[in-house]
Amino acid sequence: MKRRYGTLVLAMAMMLSACSGISSERLSYGILSNNTSEVPVAGGTITYGYSSPFQGLFDPAFYEGEDDFQVLEFITESMFKVKDDLTTVPGIASWQESDNHTVFTFKIKAGVRWHNGDELTVEDWKFALETIASPEYTGSRYYSVEMIKGAEAYHKGEAKEISGIKVIDPYTLRITMNGVRVNALDNLWSYPMNKKVFSGIAVKDMPDSDPVRKHPIGIGPFEVTNIQPGQLVEMKRFDHYYQGKAFLDGVQYKVFDDKEIVNLLEENQVDIASAPRDAYAPLKQLDQVEVLESPELSYEYIGFKFGSWDKETQQIIMNNPKFADKRLRQAMYYALDRKGIIDQYSYGLGSLIETPVSSSSWAKIPNAEINTYDYNPDTAKTLLDEAGYVDRDGDGLREDPKGHSFILNYDAMTGTTTAEARTQAILQNWRDVGLDVRLNGGKLKELNDFYEAVENDDPSVELFNGVWGLASDPDPSGLWRATDLWNYPRYSSKRSEDLIREGVGIKSYDKEYRKQVYYEWQKLINEEVPMIFFAERTNITAVNKRLQNVRVNSMSTIIEPQTWWIKEED
Repeated sequence: MKRRYGTLVLAMAMMLSACSGISSERLSYGILSNNTSEVPVAGGTITYGYSSPFQGLFDPAFYEGEDDFQVLEFITESMFKVKDDLTTVPGIASWQESDNHTVFTFKIKAGVRWHNGDELTVEDWKFALETIASPEYTGSRYYSVEMIKGAEAYHKGEAKEISGIKVIDPYTLRITMNGVRVNALDNLWSYPMNKKVFSGIAVKDMPDSDPVRKHPIGIGPFEVTNIQPGQLVEMKRFDHYYQGKAFLDGVQYKVFDDKEIVNLLEENQVDIASAPRDAYAPLKQLDQVEVLESPELSYEYIGFKFGSWDKETQQIIMNNPKFADKRLRQAMYYALDRKGIIDQYSYGLGSLIETPVSSSSWAKIPNAEINTYDYNPDTAKTLLDEAGYVDRDGDGLREDPKGHSFILNYDAMTGTTTAEARTQAILQNWRDVGLDVRLNGGKLKELNDFYEAVENDDPSVELFNGVWGLASDPDPSGLWRATDLWNYPRYSSKRSEDLIREGVGIKSYDKEYRKQVYYEWQKLINEEVPMIFFAERTNITAVNKRLQNVRVNSMSTIIEPQTWWIKEED
């Protein structure tokens, strides 16, 4: 599962199809058509391809994966917009913030229509917030309402309403937060639900209800007309869309076998699709296809296990001394030919990174201010020697500082066709500097087995290769604190905790101050190396050149689809 908004989450698919080495000028944020003098032509239907059956949860409060989210991007919208640099700005809703940063007064645009003709009011937004805060809600979005005053009592069934939500008039909503948090708006749930349509449906029954499964409605530029479960969603232009009619008559969202993606695009059966990396080279050979590349909001890493999770205290315990010396961790970083490995096994797609902050983010520290850990086996060997990891018996492999045999277990997942060879290349890099790193259990793990072992702190897990999805806001909370279950390396430090807390504190309402806090945090993580940051993943979107105005960024491949139009061949 990969959520686009909210807290940091695990990217649960294609974990090893990672990336590296792509230059910034190849990352496409612009419009596909370069001829700005052309006048868009209305009409026509396009096919958007997706490579696996969708679940069919077509409401933002309940969807679980990217498969359903792609449909939602055509049919509904958030109250806010997120810019390419991942900052949140007004959209349908604008806001005023109180001087003490705890009360937000939102104004929404009048005249925004649902697909059934109802006008959008703040009652619909309030209803969505109450749905997610409900004791009956079983989805994963409660984090996006828990900052509202009274939400916890409502969630526990101790109150009949959320005290921090007040409707002023049909277009004005006041929300009081339970404390000061600089990124409250970035985490606040911002998708409305049509209150009339869901009337009489218990929250526990909503995921399987007709408004979610069979007849979803939204406020976006296209409306659903037909669903073939798991295989096809047909959409037509919504003529009363608040930003004006879309140029396209309609969109088909169709499932295909990703092994057929090249043929389908070549035969014009699919107009646009996110493509697997294995298809990159043949897609580039198609004259009628443009391949757009953008950094994904995620990163691949190799984590060190510093300890375990204490279920009683609900926090990490750093009780594994094996990686206590940061010179060992830094040496293992220098020993990896990350760019060479990705160029050879992942088609050169992606960019090397050194911190867990997206390159698209306003908070990303410039590489000139940190160590880039370029491939340097000699530096790795020097650091290992200084730390006391030397070859004492002449077998080419280093012992630990006490002279004992030093063996490290490495865990990785099955996935792409090159996963096995790629893993062996990583292990060979470490062996080349004298480190005996072995594949744990002698083979790659299936995704669920891998994360069961990592999450439960299996004692045999010492090094592990994974991918994390990121949120639009750079706050590291959720992954990096001592109280975060998803802190899989089980690493923390007082300085890190202080900086994470400072990054959402009152002083950080000054954005420049907040940026400097995150610069300091990234410097700390870059120096301490609690994990090896392998690369920022790259998303590949294949687009038939007849489809104009397609734009991609790190948040989405479906941006303002109402502006897409078909250019007929001369």
